[in-house]
Amino acid sequence: MNKFLLGTVALVAMAGSASAADLAARPYTKAAPMMMAAAYDWSGFYIGANGGYGTARKCLDFVNAFGAIGAEGCHDASGGTAGGQIGYRWQSGPMVYGIEGQGNWADFSGTNVSALAPATSNRTRVDAFGLFTGQIGYSWNNALLYVKGGGAVVGQRYDSYFTALGVGSAGSVSGKDTRFGATVGAGLEFGFTPNWSVGVEYNHVFLGTTSYAVAPAASERVRGDIDMVTAKINYRWGGPVVARY
Repeated sequence: MNKFLLGTVALVAMAGSASAADLAARPYTKAAPMMMAAAYDWSGFYIGANGGYGTARKCLDFVNAFGAIGAEGCHDASGGTAGGQIGYRWQSGPMVYGIEGQGNWADFSGTNVSALAPATSNRTRVDAFGLFTGQIGYSWNNALLYVKGGGAVVGQRYDSYFTALGVGSAGSVSGKDTRFGATVGAGLEFGFTPNWSVGVEYNHVFLGTTSYAVAPAASERVRGDIDMVTAKINYRWGGPVVARY
């Protein structure tokens, strides 16, 4: 009986070894490739529209034929603005560089009674402006924070008049000019589709001093810069697809 059991165990062990040898080797499976997520890219041309609010702190001085100066007071010339912009951006890593041209209609106006001649008033008005700037920014995928700077051109109008009679009445004097200056600003923009973005922007425009004649031997000197905040929307095209791990 013992010999029979030992023989049976030996046969079972041999059969198990043969079966294991006949099993196919486990097939090699290649690891799935690492996926790359597409990142928002700010490169390309864009065009858009903007609108907002601006104000200019205007101070006026009366200058006579002998160069004597008398302060006439200050006022805030404030109001709305709307316009458009066009530009180009290119991206290198998270850094974004760009150039932009912007043109806006404006109605920044204000008035003050003259401190030298209380029967008269002075009014200033910004009618339009253009900004030509370079940009440098830092992006977090579809969010872009940037600063900008460049040149500005501003159309302005000035009126001195008898307060009781109003602008354009007998005895009133008007002047207008186109002023060139500089601008600096900053903005924050978000891309909500691959081609569309919205943002908010602040700009300060440096205008210096200008003057206009109010009499054959006298002039009104005007000084004051502009501050404005605008909301904007842009449509972009022409940028390559960027991918990152």
